[in-house]
Amino acid sequence: MGQLESRVAIVTGAARGLGRAYSEALAAEGAAVLACDLNDCEETVTAIQSAGGRAQAATVDVTSMDSCNQMAAAAIEAFGRIDVLVNNAALYAGLKGARFEQLDEAQWDAAMTVNVKGTWQASKAVTEHLRAAGGGSIINISSLAAVFGLPYGLDYVASKAAVIGMTRAMARELGGDNIRVNAVAPSAVMTEGTEEFFGEKFEKAKGVIASGQLIRRNLEPSDLTGTIVYLASDASSLVTGQTHMVDGGSWFL
Repeated sequence: MGQLESRVAIVTGAARGLGRAYSEALAAEGAAVLACDLNDCEETVTAIQSAGGRAQAATVDVTSMDSCNQMAAAAIEAFGRIDVLVNNAALYAGLKGARFEQLDEAQWDAAMTVNVKGTWQASKAVTEHLRAAGGGSIINISSLAAVFGLPYGLDYVASKAAVIGMTRAMARELGGDNIRVNAVAPSAVMTEGTEEFFGEKFEKAKGVIASGQLIRRNLEPSDLTGTIVYLASDASSLVTGQTHMVDGGSWFL
């Protein structure tokens, strides 16, 4: 019997990469998963169902409050409750790096809208349902970039730093409702999105990233899933407002 039997989890940005890995890991521990993305999540759902898990897909735009409310309603209709939200949807792969004074204004606005406002709106959409369930867990995905100060990506860095601040404030507001709010801040994980982000510099970036870690190997999606399951489960019942660095020892917070 898994740690998350009878729980219902929503994962945004679940079509591929880390979102898909989070969805599969939560389902493997017994959670029913609503896999959400602007892109098609059927491959994620099929993988979960083929492994004997429960999952359903939903098309969700986290920049739209109406879409986020529909997401919550879909989870209630499909599974009857909501216990966990993983705020994974973010702009990352397609961002074009530049010196901060040369960043494209439209890209800046888009990063803030998806990465910050989207996290806020998805959380708003599920909060009453978490209260109705007697509590739950919101897991926000930040980044090592937020504390390291990644150069040439100020839009992304600022958005992920905002996620840490939001996590702390939300935890203080929601603790009385037995709703825990934590953040996970990984180093660059070897996904399609990371390869797209670094482009032709990807192989060089892999070596530089690993060399800055105490454990000198690049992160894979499976290196993150244990932390996500822990934060979704009762094992972390008194853990809230924290940012969990999963970065091979790059940064001590």
